[in-house]
Amino acid sequence: MIKQKWRIPSTQGLGFKLGKGQVVRITDVKGEQIADFVAYRADDTSVRLDPGVTMDVLRAMKIKPGDLLYSNTYSPLLSVVADTVGQHDFINSPCRSEMYELLYDKQNHASCYYNLNQALAQFSIPAPDQHYSLNFFMNTVILPSGQIRIERPLSKAGDYVELHAETDLFVAVSACPCSESACNGYVCTPIDVEIMN
Repeated sequence: MIKQKWRIPSTQGLGFKLGKGQVVRITDVKGEQIADFVAYRADDTSVRLDPGVTMDVLRAMKIKPGDLLYSNTYSPLLSVVADTVGQHDFINSPCRSEMYELLYDKQNHASCYYNLNQALAQFSIPAPDQHYSLNFFMNTVILPSGQIRIERPLSKAGDYVELHAETDLFVAVSACPCSESACNGYVCTPIDVEIMN
């Protein structure tokens, strides 16, 4: 049963509380759209989702149903219930205005960094120097040479990820505003978020 539902407009963000035992579904509405995802313990916001720790524990860069997602203190925050894509990004930082200036010569560009900061402000979480997000639907390919290539997401319209909260969390999601590269298929589109009991 759906308890709450939001549609994040393209290039924007959303913050919400996710209670222990609840499941959140993140859906790529039209396909090929990245959703940058961060989570903090509601009772101690110094504890946050950490993709690097998660890779360390799982010994993998891909997640599957049944896997746990870990915090910077190696405690489980979420578990993967369902995943219709299986290709997400654990290594890239959320885009920020400085990135657009350097890579695309664009000033004051919308960014996931800004979206996540705005979404978390309601929970009195200060803007960090950088967010450490799990970037759902982002298709990062590591070549044998060690080079990294960002390709079009594999997600199609309606693809989703479902996560179960292992504790009370503050969560933020950004519908990535980068249309300058293949990361969002060159077009930014909405993301749906649903909380289910």
